[in-house]
Amino acid sequence: MSGQIATTMLRESKTTPRPPKKNVSEAKTMKGHEMLVRALVEEGVEVIFGYPGGAVLGIYDALFRTEKLRHILVRHEQGATHAADGYARASGKPGVVLVTSGPGATNTVTGIATAYMDSIPLVVFTGQVPSAMIGNDAFQEADIIGITRPITKHSFLVRNAEELPEIVRKAFYIATTGRPGPVVVDMPKDIMNQEGTYHRPEHIFIRGYNPTYHGHPQQIQRAAHAIREARRPLLYIGGGVISGNAVAELRELVQKTNIPVVSTLMGLGAIPADWPQFLGMLGMHGTWTANMAITTCDLLIAIGARFDDRVTGRVDRFSPRSKKIHIDIDPACISKNVEAHIPIVGHARAVIPELIQQVEPGDWNSWWAQIRQWQKEHPLRYDREATCLKPQYVIECMAEITGGEAIVVTDVGQHQMWVAQYYPFKHPRSNITSGGLGTMGFGFPASVGASLARPERPVFLVTGDGSFQMTSMELATAVKNRLPIKVVILNNAYLGMVRQWQELFFGKRYAHSYLDGTIPDFVRLAESYGATGMRIQKPEDVKSTMKRALEIKDRPVIMDFLVDPEENVFPMVPAGAALYEMIEESRGGSQ
Repeated sequence: MSGQIATTMLRESKTTPRPPKKNVSEAKTMKGHEMLVRALVEEGVEVIFGYPGGAVLGIYDALFRTEKLRHILVRHEQGATHAADGYARASGKPGVVLVTSGPGATNTVTGIATAYMDSIPLVVFTGQVPSAMIGNDAFQEADIIGITRPITKHSFLVRNAEELPEIVRKAFYIATTGRPGPVVVDMPKDIMNQEGTYHRPEHIFIRGYNPTYHGHPQQIQRAAHAIREARRPLLYIGGGVISGNAVAELRELVQKTNIPVVSTLMGLGAIPADWPQFLGMLGMHGTWTANMAITTCDLLIAIGARFDDRVTGRVDRFSPRSKKIHIDIDPACISKNVEAHIPIVGHARAVIPELIQQVEPGDWNSWWAQIRQWQKEHPLRYDREATCLKPQYVIECMAEITGGEAIVVTDVGQHQMWVAQYYPFKHPRSNITSGGLGTMGFGFPASVGASLARPERPVFLVTGDGSFQMTSMELATAVKNRLPIKVVILNNAYLGMVRQWQELFFGKRYAHSYLDGTIPDFVRLAESYGATGMRIQKPEDVKSTMKRALEIKDRPVIMDFLVDPEENVFPMVPAGAALYEMIEESRGGSQ
């Protein structure tokens, strides 16, 4: 195998028996591109996002001749990876991408990196020049394996057509097991035209790849003892709980123990926002209560989280009084940023039930009293009496109209944080956002993937006027596929988060963050693609507009909300500060 397997894997035990080399399905002679299509069907793939080109025309011809796979033609290869990413996050299934060689492949890099940072399972199939031309600077040649090596779990270069069925099985297995992530399969054109016999292995063995799923019993006992001894315990949950399908187990743990819970951006939805144990998001734009609970707890139980810098703030002052339990399937994440006193390597879905058996509710009344006092004295605030349209109000109206039942996709910036603060997520896989990489332009193509994955649920994209312009060409994809995505543009004529930092830390020198005069008419843009466009300026028109948008079932709706251009996201932890050094300003106004 070419490429690398990242540090998410554990080395194979010497005592692990090697399974039989191959148990094969019925053999059949066919060309490589036909093998690929058959292997994808047998892997259970239903949707592929892609863009054709010379190196993959044989594959596209094979796709044309089958009704078992649905291909979604995007308008840019970056859109294909983001759409597959959104599909994976919303469905829990791996997203699949097919692009041509050279620029087709390199255009996927941002989407692959986005998925890698957030542990999203993708399998990206890239065309490649004929084998004899590799390394000769041939037309549309790119070393996509070398380019993506740091941002993939593994990669394959197909050297023989008969390898394809086994490579496809391995690619999906690696992408979806252990800590999920993207896998690249690079396919030279001549190999895909090569004839061979189709053999699909029924068992997969990958030397050196043997993820640990069950935590060490003694470590789990130590964790249970620490919980029993704690006076101020706190659960800190991340996206690993959702990607690991451990939400039901986590909720049972919370209900049994009554331990308060804070969440990362990626973990929102694992615990319903209306549960009394839920204190909100922590970190740079977390709630006052969540950040103070982290700071003063005496036991921190981290599950499926990686202690990202946006969560910890200044590391040497992060949760300084607590003993730390860290449960994660990736051993490389444990103690990487913050030392774990009780490390448990294992899958959350396997570890949490074992922990539940050994824990009981403790005497935490005084701890809860302090938490309720923080919540009363420091709620989220904005000026509710303002005559201009406030972005927070738009999110609150969206929550009311949808009952908190929507899948909400966001781009990156202020609007992303307002959604995290003000939208009450009830379900996992409902908050679809680029967390680790922070990719502007992720939102709209990801909403395409989410809408295809979950057509029974309303899909709202909340984006900014800057982010939306980066991938707005995917409106054509949404219109073509009659996807009823509701796009909420919080239009403040700025790169909002950049402007906020420039206001607070750069003396209000708004260098290249003001977009006025260069923003398109989003209503006319929507209409030019065949979508519906609406513009909203007054608070009293927000709810009625959203209700009208929900009635449209056969095309996207673009809602251009002209919001207060100088509204900031608070609370805010400045760069290099501790979590308890939050800025809690709201430029005046009432709650």
